[in-house]
Amino acid sequence: MTRLIRSTIAAALLIPAGPFAQALSAQVPSAQTPSAQVLGSDAAACQPGAGPAIEATITGLKDGKGDVRLELYPATAEDFLKGDHELIAQDKVFRRVSVAAPATGRAGAVAVCIRVPRPGRYALMMIHSRDGRNKFDYKIDGAGTPSNKRIGFGKPKVEEASIAAGAGVTPVAIRAQYMGLFGFSPH
Repeated sequence: MTRLIRSTIAAALLIPAGPFAQALSAQVPSAQTPSAQVLGSDAAACQPGAGPAIEATITGLKDGKGDVRLELYPATAEDFLKGDHELIAQDKVFRRVSVAAPATGRAGAVAVCIRVPRPGRYALMMIHSRDGRNKFDYKIDGAGTPSNKRIGFGKPKVEEASIAAGAGVTPVAIRAQYMGLFGFSPH
């Protein structure tokens, strides 16, 4: 791709494809340049040509406190949001990736990668643990699912958290929600 850009610039300017054309092409951004750094212990699984993985771009964080977690569950009502130790003991899918909340807080987005065992349907939950503890506190913590449907007062349904992961990297946008007068909704 870079060679094509250099050749095109050189041809347009009618100059040989030498050092000057290379200097010009260095200023042209590549289509493969990522717009945001993908974070998390599974970030390598979201590189081009890698996978299977889910790359979640999370927006609407209340602030930059604590950490942001993605949790992967089996896409069944009985297993969604079940304790991680219980799922692992039953040899069922469970994976958690945690990253520090971005200092930009509400102003930015954070991209987090979570690897999946194989292509298929999973349930994905995003949690913004503002106090950094491993226990969800509905009064201060945020949550979100791939459907971005308003969560309200109860736990989200597995259908709202369900996502089909392909063989490569499956992108999804998740909007954070926080408790308000009418239950969980975007902040």
